[in-house]
Amino acid sequence: LSADATSPGAALGGPVACVSKVELRVACKALLDRDTLNKSDPCVILMVQNQGQWTELDRTEVIKSNLHPVFAKVFTLDYYFEEVQKLRFEVYDIHGTHSIGARDDDFLVITLMVLSTCHTTGCLPAENKIFSLVHAEEISGNNGYVELFFCAKKLDDKDLFSKSDPFLEIYRINDDGTEQLVHRTEVIKNNLNPVWEPFKVSLISLCSCDEDRKLKCLVWDSDSRGKHDFIGEFYATFREMQKIGGGSKVTWDCMNPKYKLKKKNYKNSGVVILSDLKLHRVYSFLDYIMGGCQIHFTVAIDFTASNGDPRNSCSLHYINPYQPNEYLKALIAVGEICQDYDSDKRFSALGFGARIPPNYEVSHDFAINFNPEDDECEEIQGVVEAYQNCLPKIQLYGPTNVSPIISRIAKLSAGEETIKDASRYHILLILTDGVVTDMADTREAIVRASYQPLSIIIVGVGNADFTDMQILDGDDGVLRSPKGEPVLRDIVQFVPFRDFKTVSIAFLPFLILYLHPSTFPSSFYTSIPPPSLPHSIPPSLHLPFLILYLHPSTFPTSLYSKIH
Repeated sequence: LSADATSPGAALGGPVACVSKVELRVACKALLDRDTLNKSDPCVILMVQNQGQWTELDRTEVIKSNLHPVFAKVFTLDYYFEEVQKLRFEVYDIHGTHSIGARDDDFLVITLMVLSTCHTTGCLPAENKIFSLVHAEEISGNNGYVELFFCAKKLDDKDLFSKSDPFLEIYRINDDGTEQLVHRTEVIKNNLNPVWEPFKVSLISLCSCDEDRKLKCLVWDSDSRGKHDFIGEFYATFREMQKIGGGSKVTWDCMNPKYKLKKKNYKNSGVVILSDLKLHRVYSFLDYIMGGCQIHFTVAIDFTASNGDPRNSCSLHYINPYQPNEYLKALIAVGEICQDYDSDKRFSALGFGARIPPNYEVSHDFAINFNPEDDECEEIQGVVEAYQNCLPKIQLYGPTNVSPIISRIAKLSAGEETIKDASRYHILLILTDGVVTDMADTREAIVRASYQPLSIIIVGVGNADFTDMQILDGDDGVLRSPKGEPVLRDIVQFVPFRDFKTVSIAFLPFLILYLHPSTFPSSFYTSIPPPSLPHSIPPSLHLPFLILYLHPSTFPTSLYSKIH
């Protein structure tokens, strides 16, 4: 799925329509040797350009005394199809344990490139011949990962006055015969029976999701000067690794081919053992929808006086007989998408900030159909009708308090027995014309709600300054309660409606999904399998179905991360 030059992402200056995760691996050759007695100790810093400024994204490990390093560190980036994403790789010879890039470190080389070139070619020799290879690989949206626990016994002793300092390297053998470093363990000092720290790796990285793909595993005795001594090697597959279970372990003889040829009674240079394996399935949004997970949609509408008198054509709530106002446009755009994932097509419709009958007291949580026992409306058209019928009966007032409604929906989602089977997920759409008044209470309510199967979409209507609303969005940092408690997960997405006046309103829900990939259920149900009931895909999904199918990571896996 790609977008043209007039896509809403390009028009808004935000993320473009087509986005995927890309892994970058880096290797160098023929680096400059800045050290007198030893070789350089290189480290690569990855810089990304954002609004003309270069900022550090991440950095590799430091490899001691090596002018041809192959780094184990994997850089993970979002790849946007239409954007020119400039990358800068800076290589330093590191001295000591202080901050990399400080005065004492020697600058070796800098390389500039564009991510799209790297992504489309896979392996990219950089312009500077010193920088040998940048390998790019797209990560599948429904990708799982595995946690591996390795140890070894009776490894050969390569040191004269002490024992070997072993580490393990795992390489994936590609279809063209090339070898790609997957993981390098830490060094275990002075130990012939090392137990390495467990590590996690995606199945795409490990074996390209091919259980029978060969993996080449090498065991080395680490040398501080970079001249590591070869202990032995073995070949494995992910299928072999999965034979572990029931207390049994998977073992391989660590073989040194030279010793095998020269020594008549040579058996091995030790044994490498896979003591445990934990496979984690990452479910996609489509898995949950096809399994029967229902999305319950609630809309909350701002009826504060700042919207203007609904009888005045300048009011944001003015009912124009010829075209819908901005509240209705946003409601219909998002609601018509969400209703395809709700089997009964009934939606809760609430209001806040108005004086309501019969006593005309201010309420920040009322049913716009004035039925507190049943606030649901039939389909989006029912919500539209309830909204139009409500306006003449209420008095717009204030302030703009949204925490009561957030707390109400969070309590509702917490009270349901749906977390166990991932059968329902809640979406709260808040339509407002200004910055919320109860910011502290709203932050507290969002932190509490982040523990529930709930996501919140806030659409800013009108021309107010919504700068402070970015705090709730969490894009500039982790949202915290007034007491400093962080959200469990990012559940809020704020979108100014005015940004869609220059593009089709149909792209509003489209961009909400892409601007905030953790907004929906897959961000909550990370380890809970989808319901087992097979459901058919509604024929009316059109664009949203394509979005979810092509980018299944867009939705429900981050909240239910600890439920099996």
